[in-house]
Amino acid sequence: MRRRLVILTEIISPYRIPLFNALALNEDVDLHVLFLAETDPELRQWQIYKDEIQFSHQVLPSWRKRWGKYNVLLNRGIERALLASAPDVILCGGYNYVASWQALFWARTHHIPFLLWSESNVQDLRRGHALVEFLKNAFLRRCTGFVVPGRSALEYLRIHKITVDEIDERRIFTAPNAVDNSLFASGAASARARADAVRRELDLPERYFLFVGRVVAEKGVFDLLSAYARLSTSVRERVGLVFVGDGESRRQLELQVPSISPGVVKFSGFAHRDALAAYYALADMLILPTYTDTWGLVVNEAMVCGLPVILSRAAGCASDLVRENETGLLIPPRDVEALTNAMQGLSDQPEFRELMGIRARQHIVSYSPEAWSAAIAQAIETLGRAHD
Repeated sequence: MRRRLVILTEIISPYRIPLFNALALNEDVDLHVLFLAETDPELRQWQIYKDEIQFSHQVLPSWRKRWGKYNVLLNRGIERALLASAPDVILCGGYNYVASWQALFWARTHHIPFLLWSESNVQDLRRGHALVEFLKNAFLRRCTGFVVPGRSALEYLRIHKITVDEIDERRIFTAPNAVDNSLFASGAASARARADAVRRELDLPERYFLFVGRVVAEKGVFDLLSAYARLSTSVRERVGLVFVGDGESRRQLELQVPSISPGVVKFSGFAHRDALAAYYALADMLILPTYTDTWGLVVNEAMVCGLPVILSRAAGCASDLVRENETGLLIPPRDVEALTNAMQGLSDQPEFRELMGIRARQHIVSYSPEAWSAAIAQAIETLGRAHD
């Protein structure tokens, strides 16, 4: 039986388009996506790849305002859009917008199964405020079921008092977070085929450690620069450090760079999705020493490109993607000494790095848009049958 699925999500993220395209091709799913906005221009510099969209969708009228760290997004017409979409199941990507609550209550009123796409993990720094926790738990208790990307997000639901007994376990479905594997793999292969020219074009060192993401303190960027400064002189003479991304901490990091000698530290700025594979392809390894990250899709990208990863255990993907000493190394967050030792060790073992990269590429194959799509289709079929 073909079921009508409506996904409610914030913006047209380039990382979600391949997932939704794959789901739209599933013969058991009639997909429609409601976006709360096209993008968040104050936070994201992403290009909107509208020409790649191959699924039915609508962008709701919206008003956005940011007060300090708080982001308020209000929408008009959510209930009208849901009524017109006539969903059999709703999948909602979060609980922190008014539209999410409106959709939840609309679904309960119309007896429609409501799935929460929950990516929060147990290391999430946003936990703790009593009112926020109260509202969060109230939302979770009213959901029919949940979609999680991996183990850490599942544990988060358990901590938030979602009863996981023999019956309720069936309400939680794992759909592995994924990127467009073929796009990154082909981009990396192309960059390696003309490695010298790409290095000149991007002004990259011959060898380098790579960070990709927002250049902000909670990503562990100051720890990374400190760890690089602590590496042996021989390593810093041979291997540089490249930051790809932008953010409020960039200027402060740049001011610290002149004190590091020898060594080469480059700030390449924000790079759109299609340019990232070249940076991954020529790097020695990806390093993400984050303090908090719901998943860390840059890890997927790096592994597709054949890179080993040094990853903080705080990242949501850590327990799913990184197999210790096989696809990468795991370190505690905020531990500069552990990070230094991991960087030093891997930089001195080229054959081990190469083997790790091969294993990383093999492991990430199962984290694909098609695998995500199949898991979502199974989830809505299971919940749909229960409500028939």
